[in-house]
Amino acid sequence: MDTPATSAAQIARSMHAMEMSQTETFDATEFRRALGSFATGVTIITTLDADGNKVGLTANSFNSVSLNPPLVLWSLAETSASLPAFRAATHWAVHVLAADQEPLSSRFAKRGVDKFAGLELDTGPDGIPLLRGCTARFECRTAFQYEGGDHVILVGQVLKFERAESAPLVYHSGRYAHATRRDDSSKPRSAYLAGSFNEDFLGYLLGRSHHQFFSKIRSHLDHEGLSDEEFYLLSTLTLKHDLSASELDAGMAGVLDDHSSSALQSLIGRGLAQTLDGSDGKAFELTLEGRACALRIISAAKAVESQLLERLGPGEGEVLKSLLNRLLSATDAGASALWQT
Repeated sequence: MDTPATSAAQIARSMHAMEMSQTETFDATEFRRALGSFATGVTIITTLDADGNKVGLTANSFNSVSLNPPLVLWSLAETSASLPAFRAATHWAVHVLAADQEPLSSRFAKRGVDKFAGLELDTGPDGIPLLRGCTARFECRTAFQYEGGDHVILVGQVLKFERAESAPLVYHSGRYAHATRRDDSSKPRSAYLAGSFNEDFLGYLLGRSHHQFFSKIRSHLDHEGLSDEEFYLLSTLTLKHDLSASELDAGMAGVLDDHSSSALQSLIGRGLAQTLDGSDGKAFELTLEGRACALRIISAAKAVESQLLERLGPGEGEVLKSLLNRLLSATDAGASALWQT
């Protein structure tokens, strides 16, 4: 392995040669967008400053260098307020974030806040703070530091690491994304009739999944004496304190349509919902009995959801919900009218 001085000199000479040979001026914004097309994981790097204060920041420049010896690197902008702490640090830790840690990533990307407030931490070498719940965690000793243009490249020797099976948080084209395992099974099978759909036909997947999900809460609906249409309307009325007739019509369009009126009258007749005189005309709300009934059913449905998502594996539930939300936005623009702002 080269010595740090030799490596740094080589890097400096190479960068100088690139500067001398570059004949095209890059558009900085477009160059950043082009780099953003490479999907990366998201990490939080932590250490202690000279006064023993905890320091941490979000970075997606993490990469492996060597397996033997175990080396990793990341880079930090010359303008970063955290640079002096990391330049002087003998140890630091890299946390590869899990799919459900997007809020943590956003917190550590901010300035002027107590990033560690309220977090349960472990302690690493030299007292550095270690975050919990990550996909992977690397405790490192500073090995080398190099100048890399407008960044400083920090190389660390891994002293200890941990990993989990949770799906990682991903960053792509300037926004957070999801990563999930691909199905490595054989090509989806097709029906015997030529031109018919196969196993990955969207309508088949959505329809059968919907049927299987609701089959697991059907006994709860039967116990409450609710039809599917009445349950859908009952749960819809939990989205706001009250829904105007126009909001309800817009929300039910393409879902219950003609069945919504009879379902609503049934709920009113059973004392689960009632009419109001709103500023925009007639409105509807749940009665106290209706709220209690809705909470019983929704609690059962949430329990079913939890069991099913647990079978998918860590992080994949967030991926599924994200994709279904995008599908809903693309197919049902009126759905957002139902939700309380």
